[in-house]
Amino acid sequence: MVRRLASARRCSAAARRRSVVPTVRRKRAAGAEVTPGILVLAGRRSSTLDPLAATMGVSHKALVPVRGEAMVGRVLRIAAETFPDAPLFVSIEDFSVISEEPTVKWLHEAGRLTMVEAQHHIVDSIVAASERTGFPLLITTADNVLMTPEGLRAMVAAGLEGDADAVVMLAERADIMAAHPDGQRRFYRFRGGAYSNCNLFWLGSPRALNATESFRYGGQFAKRKKDAVRALGLTALFLYLSRLVTIEGMFRHFSRRFRVRLTPLVVADGRLAIDVDNERTHRVAEEILDREANA
Repeated sequence: MVRRLASARRCSAAARRRSVVPTVRRKRAAGAEVTPGILVLAGRRSSTLDPLAATMGVSHKALVPVRGEAMVGRVLRIAAETFPDAPLFVSIEDFSVISEEPTVKWLHEAGRLTMVEAQHHIVDSIVAASERTGFPLLITTADNVLMTPEGLRAMVAAGLEGDADAVVMLAERADIMAAHPDGQRRFYRFRGGAYSNCNLFWLGSPRALNATESFRYGGQFAKRKKDAVRALGLTALFLYLSRLVTIEGMFRHFSRRFRVRLTPLVVADGRLAIDVDNERTHRVAEEILDREANA
């Protein structure tokens, strides 16, 4: 379920089932449903071994098992099952690292999965990958193991039906805590509510790449003030820290700053904002999936 938050984009169940018009960037036959390219970011953030990967005895966090399945395999499997005709891409510095994972191997041998080389920074990885993927492009991360088909379809519906260049999926704090009280500890705090992103992004055209620059310096979670200023701009940073701006107002600011039409998609399923970053969130993800399996 997706609910509307003021000017945030609304996607109803009926909207997700509605036929849509192909974009000029990725064409489909008349009357056919348009599906985007799907990019899964699976590279290391640095040359240092990720602490969770080290604990689990694997070389990359993407290979950390969740309920017996490598995270990158689970995310790709859900994407492949949700959109059977969508071209899939995985961004990683060395494909051999994940090439023997069962789902990765199956999709690659079937011709559905293409590897694109990860760059030093996540923004550069997205820009480089977009040269292969084309647009529209749905982006997620290998640690987004609680991603659901409903969430993917909602994002695609929002991207195709609206006029935004880019869409960012978020969930409210109360909904995230309802999914699991230990699920998330970092939030974007605005006037009117606190949110966390769901690691699911829609880029509708090459113009949307401008919006990715906000992630280059860490955005809200930047450790240095000068990086936060670079990411948000001085005015927006002041308004954000003072809690004087709503989430809609912040996205309007981003749209002006990066010269793109950027909109938030706020969803009611709080689990979508919980990814696996450490041992705590790994435990949380497995508990949620166990609960779902036993329901």
